Amino acid sequence: MPFYKMQASGNDFVVVDNRQGAVRDSLAFTRKVCALHTGIGADGVLFFENSKKADFKMRIINSDGSEAEACGNGFRCISKFAKEVLNFPSEFQFESVSGLIQAHVNYASIKVQLMEPVGYRSGVLKDIVNRDFHYECINTGVPHAVIFVEGLEKIDVVALGPKIRFHETFAPAGTNVNFVEVLGKDSICVRTYERGVEAETLACGTGSSASAITSTLKGYTEPPIQVRTRGGEVLTVNFKIEGKKITDVTLQGEAHFVFKGELLQ
Repeated sequence: MPFYKMQASGNDFVVVDNRQGAVRDSLAFTRKVCALHTGIGADGVLFFENSKKADFKMRIINSDGSEAEACGNGFRCISKFAKEVLNFPSEFQFESVSGLIQAHVNYASIKVQLMEPVGYRSGVLKDIVNRDFHYECINTGVPHAVIFVEGLEKIDVVALGPKIRFHETFAPAGTNVNFVEVLGKDSICVRTYERGVEAETLACGTGSSASAITSTLKGYTEPPIQVRTRGGEVLTVNFKIEGKKITDVTLQGEAHFVFKGELLQ
């Protein structure tokens, strides 16, 4: 079976054209190929499938075998795959679990329009590794907790991430966790502990979007916002705020092919 290895902001994926249904057990397949030493190694698998609602359907399965509703970096990778491997036009629409996604591909730069965020709320998490954390929570396709900090590089994401990700406040589904430092009126830096990957990743597109939107809701920034990721890339998040409603959320950044190959078993 042919596959492509792709990455966006260091978030890496195996991409498979599954329109013929070659992969029947997507969860077991993903756990196998994402294994670092015995498989290909990746944060997840992107399945390109047929759709009755749009030009195609994308499913993303995390490395632990759980299915994600949305993934901004995965959206950009699958868009580049559609354009450059399958010869789709520069603009198209595809189906995801979170809804229909609009995409525009301009060489390496890909812009995707995300769903309208829902569920914004805030609160305090008590005694997390001997600290209290004020958090904002918002769903940008998947749930995200956003925590604003100073000295982002000193934050122990490995220790704090799981404590917050599995906290009873976010039960039963849990949440992704973003630690954010505001750099200026149009710039933030983000580190993310991803649900499903269960580790800090080099970037998270929906997390970058959640962090940017939340930073504006708190009065720290104004869109468009440049988001610096752990992987070093700068993503651009833009949106409109109309009263209490957040609309026209777009995420723009690069996506790249790493290599292609064939699975032998």
